[in-house]
Amino acid sequence: MESGKWKVENYATVAFSIPHSLLSILDVKDLHISVDGTEIVKGIDLVIEEGQIHAIMGPNGSGKSTLVSTLMGHPGYEITAGSVEFLGKDLLMLEPYERAQAGLFLAFQYPKEIAGVTLRSFLFAAYKAQMKARHPDMKVSSPIKFKALLEEKMNALKMDTSFAERFVNKGFSGGEKKKAEVLQMHVLQPHLALLDETDSGLDVDALKIVADGVNSMKQRSDFSALVVTHYARILDHIQPDHVHVMVDGAIVESGGKEFAQQLEEGGYEKYLGV
Repeated sequence: MESGKWKVENYATVAFSIPHSLLSILDVKDLHISVDGTEIVKGIDLVIEEGQIHAIMGPNGSGKSTLVSTLMGHPGYEITAGSVEFLGKDLLMLEPYERAQAGLFLAFQYPKEIAGVTLRSFLFAAYKAQMKARHPDMKVSSPIKFKALLEEKMNALKMDTSFAERFVNKGFSGGEKKKAEVLQMHVLQPHLALLDETDSGLDVDALKIVADGVNSMKQRSDFSALVVTHYARILDHIQPDHVHVMVDGAIVESGGKEFAQQLEEGGYEKYLGV
C-alpha cells in the first residue's frame, strides 16, 4: 500500500453504512505484514460478521498486536500481500483517520498520554469529526449537549464524571486508562472494535467494568469486536462467538467459546512446533 496516494474529497466519501444484505464487517484474506523487512504476520484469513465477537489468543510475539495495529493503519507496518475489506470497502486504501471515521476503533494495549488536553475535549473533537463523516447531514452536537451525553455514558460505566476533566491518560492508573478506552468506544459507537489486550494489568473489578462496557455495546446488532488477549480470563466475561489461536504469525486453530478455556488449561506448547 502506498500511503498518501488516496485522499477523500469530502467527508461523505467515508460515510459508510451497513446495507441490510451485508453480513461481513471485516474480511481479511492472506494478509502478510512485515516490520523492517522481517515478516511478522504470515498469511492471515479472518472473516468477522455483523454482531460477532472474535477472540485471538496466543503467546507473546505471535503477531496479534501487529495484526490489529496494521488494521488500524499504523505506519510502522508494511503490508506485503493480501487484502482487507471493511464494510465492503478496501480498508488498505484508507488513511488511519479515515478508518476511524468509517467506524473502526482500536483500544490500545498501552494508551498514550496527552498532556494539556482534557478527556472531554479530546472526545468532543473525535465525536464531531466522526459523526460529520458518517452522517454528513446531521447537526453536530453542541458542547452542552455533548457534556450531557458524556456524563450519561460515564454513569453507565460507573465512572466518576470529574474524570472527564483530567488530561488524557495523564497520571491515570492502568485500569483507568483501559476504562477511558471503553468510554471512548461508547461515545464513538464504532462498527468494529479492535481490543488489543484490554485486560492487561487489570484487577478483577476493573476487568468486569471493561467487560461490561464491551457487552453493553453488543446490544447494537451492527457492533462487532476482535478481542486480542494472552489469557482467557476476559473471555469469562465477554462471550466470544469464535476463538482463534495465533502462533508465529499464523492462525493455527479455531473453535467456539469453549476453545478459550482449553487454551487456558493446556497452553500453547502443542502449537509451538507448527
